Amino acid sequence: MTHSIPGLVGPNSQPGEDDGAALDLFPMPSGMMTFSTPNIPEPEEAAGMATGIAVLERVLGLLRDFDAAAQANAAVDLAGLDPANLDLVNQVLGEGEVSIIGGVRFQAQEAVLAGVWRVRETGETGSVIRDTVEAGLFPKTIAASAFSDARDRVAMPASLGPNVFNAPPLVAEINEHLGKPANGTGLHVINLSLLPHTEEDLTFLNDLLGRGGLTILSRGYGNCRITASATRNVWWVQYYNSQDSLILNSIEITGVPEVACASLEDIADSADRLNEILEIYR
Repeated sequence: MTHSIPGLVGPNSQPGEDDGAALDLFPMPSGMMTFSTPNIPEPEEAAGMATGIAVLERVLGLLRDFDAAAQANAAVDLAGLDPANLDLVNQVLGEGEVSIIGGVRFQAQEAVLAGVWRVRETGETGSVIRDTVEAGLFPKTIAASAFSDARDRVAMPASLGPNVFNAPPLVAEINEHLGKPANGTGLHVINLSLLPHTEEDLTFLNDLLGRGGLTILSRGYGNCRITASATRNVWWVQYYNSQDSLILNSIEITGVPEVACASLEDIADSADRLNEILEIYR
């Protein structure tokens, strides 16, 4: 007997508080997000916060020096910042469109400045091991952990079960693309919303692909939930409208789905915006 994985198929597929994806630090997305200038302290209120300002200047340097071809994000360590300076950094960064939950170890929140990520690694007791600000298209540490224990192929079972009709050819299609590069040229999308399938087909795919420990929540245009499977580079990507109804359900085979990533234009724009913000403190 197969069992549906909560959050991916069925009437309760919209993420909620009971599915293990909600975090106090990073609220679930709701509605459309647009850029808004962070509510930053006035210069006189930031007096004596040279350390926090220096951290933000270093983040600006990372944005200006970012090289996508190098495939290696740079980060600024926040360890050692006192509460006042840390609060200044938090206020300037704000909270942007993308939240990431990497199991029990990793948490990340995109800043209001796209391509700037607040990344935390916690221990088993919840204590913070690393607290950094990373500049890049997507947090590299979290991307590297997404499929650390994943399988490389999808194995078909001996029997399909009742009402499973269209899932087997999709499994063959997934396996065909798993060996291709997990980048822009290797991206492959299976739009389940446009294909005939039964509820049992979706449950069958769920069980075969498995579920990884990484969930990405994007709220740029409506709500988008992206879930790593337990099969390398295979993701469930689901869009919900303002009434929390599933409007697009797809499987993407790629390194990280593009909807979760910043662009090179975002990086350049964020550098300009952060420079403008820091001008008042110089």
